Amino acid sequence: MKILIATDAWKPQVNGVVATLGHLAEEAAGLGAEIEFVTPAEFRTLPLPNYPEVRLSLVPPGAMERRLDAIKPDAIHIATEGPVGSAMRRLASRRGLSFTTSFHTRFPDYIAERLPVPRQWTEALAWRWLRDFHGRSAAVMAATPTLAAELTARHFPNVKLWPRGVDAALFRPRGTDLGCKRPVFLTVGRLAVEKNLPAFLSLDLPGTKVVVGNGPARASLERQFPDAVYLGAQRGGRLAEIYAAADVFVFPSRTDTYGLVLLEALASGVPVAAFPVTAPRDVIGTAPVGVLDEDLRRACFDALQLSRTDCRAFAEMLTWRRSAEAFLSHVTQARQNRLAA
Repeated sequence: MKILIATDAWKPQVNGVVATLGHLAEEAAGLGAEIEFVTPAEFRTLPLPNYPEVRLSLVPPGAMERRLDAIKPDAIHIATEGPVGSAMRRLASRRGLSFTTSFHTRFPDYIAERLPVPRQWTEALAWRWLRDFHGRSAAVMAATPTLAAELTARHFPNVKLWPRGVDAALFRPRGTDLGCKRPVFLTVGRLAVEKNLPAFLSLDLPGTKVVVGNGPARASLERQFPDAVYLGAQRGGRLAEIYAAADVFVFPSRTDTYGLVLLEALASGVPVAAFPVTAPRDVIGTAPVGVLDEDLRRACFDALQLSRTDCRAFAEMLTWRRSAEAFLSHVTQARQNRLAA
């Protein structure tokens, strides 16, 4: 089966969507599926205002048609709701083609953090737009049971669970040291307002706070919290070494739909401290590999007592192959339903 995926999130962006799609393509090849991508790399782009790391594609008339006709896919998946995903959705709808979609980002929460208007206004408009975007999808894929239940409650159609995985060969316990005073409390991710980083960086903790990642909030965070160590964006083996050198992984976000960084930390043998919100609750559940508490400082101290061996064992059960199998199952079922109609 040949699957065409349209996505606005692509390299050199460093985020969970890009990582998920990359691993999906690798694993799908071993499962008898071929995945092609339509990405911003094929078009002229403009930087997103106040967030230049994210580029908005300028999709010229006819470009998406030519790409679709050249690939001739058996199935279409729309991964994001940006210009590339929207152009593919319009084309598929115009031609009467079936497609699946995935829900990666809680845009209503992100918009509410950024706009100086009542939250209920932005949320109502954003959710209405998202329902319309996904309304014709043969399967709307969500990463966690909680998110899937919420989307169903918000009247999204055909919601399916598409779990995530972790590269346990790359992210693993290592004998590394950052040369920082211990304990090391680490966070990894995009440095932006929705990640709620001040909730972590303002804590009175012993040892060292280490921040990995870049984003529009980095300069202000460095000015406001100069005692933390800022390492910028890291990838591959160096990122894995940093994870393994930490004592606790701190996840202050209240809006993420999943948080692949949680699995990367656990695979590295590092326990998690987080608020008791959707992403960490769904990833960790009741397993003794993290502490979820509205008092994030207390969660950090309690997480220091958890077993690193338990963290590693937990993450080893969550593979990218299982994730790819779930994705292909949903796409295959959607295609069979279309052929039977």
